[in-house]
Amino acid sequence: MLRIDDGAVKIFESDLYRTTSTVVVTDTHVLVADPCWLPREVEEIRAYVERVRGDRQVVLLFTHSDFDHIIGWRAFPGALVVASGSFARSSAAERERNLDQIRDFDDKYYLKRNYEIAFPEVDHPMDGDGGALALGDARLVCYQAPGHNADGMMTVVEPHGVLILGDYLSDAEFPFIFHDSASYEETLLKLDAIAQLHEIKLFVPGHGSPSSDPERMRARRDADLRYIRELRRMVEAGDEEGAARLIAEAPFPLNQRKYHEENTNKIRREIADAAR
Repeated sequence: MLRIDDGAVKIFESDLYRTTSTVVVTDTHVLVADPCWLPREVEEIRAYVERVRGDRQVVLLFTHSDFDHIIGWRAFPGALVVASGSFARSSAAERERNLDQIRDFDDKYYLKRNYEIAFPEVDHPMDGDGGALALGDARLVCYQAPGHNADGMMTVVEPHGVLILGDYLSDAEFPFIFHDSASYEETLLKLDAIAQLHEIKLFVPGHGSPSSDPERMRARRDADLRYIRELRRMVEAGDEEGAARLIAEAPFPLNQRKYHEENTNKIRREIADAAR
């Protein structure tokens, strides 16, 4: 499950969907981003945090509200929570939908958890781009990242140079567009501006392989932009065969085909709405 460990930064990778959870230890805080998935995996992360925390305050960072990313909240009692302002303002219906997905998942696989399932309560809602939160000798600098869903957020952890991306720039997935394709493009295009403002040493996607290579991450960004733009062009042209070929080399095609079909239908609706 462990992916990277350099002392201050430790990245766990779940057996499910290659989902990442990032832990960063500062002088006064332990930051935990998206602790997930399976009960034993969440417990492994919690136990590690307990070993290293000492008298540090635990802070949970949620990149977005998808159920797989919020599933471990209550395993860290007393932790402060950081998320986007949009996340904090989620409606009761949105919260209950995500909680139902957790309940359905645990019920399907007969999973028992030793903590309550609940939607995270946000102590530090972050709005806009470039907002900062000090954590002792470190700070979080947050950038809004809608597109995959409506309440995503990318976060730089300084001075460690870690960019926690949420569900963007994955080498395990093409873009899953649950919210809006134009917003997804705008979020991807923020990468260069963020890299110019910060010395990024490690890029951590929500699913798949972290990387310390900026060129590799730009290549992922460019591939994701091509996918969205080509899919939009093919939907407009009615080219179903061409659209299907866009995921010919998808890492996990049997499962991921349904997400491509959902992307196609999403963009088709966006085009129809724009034409009205």
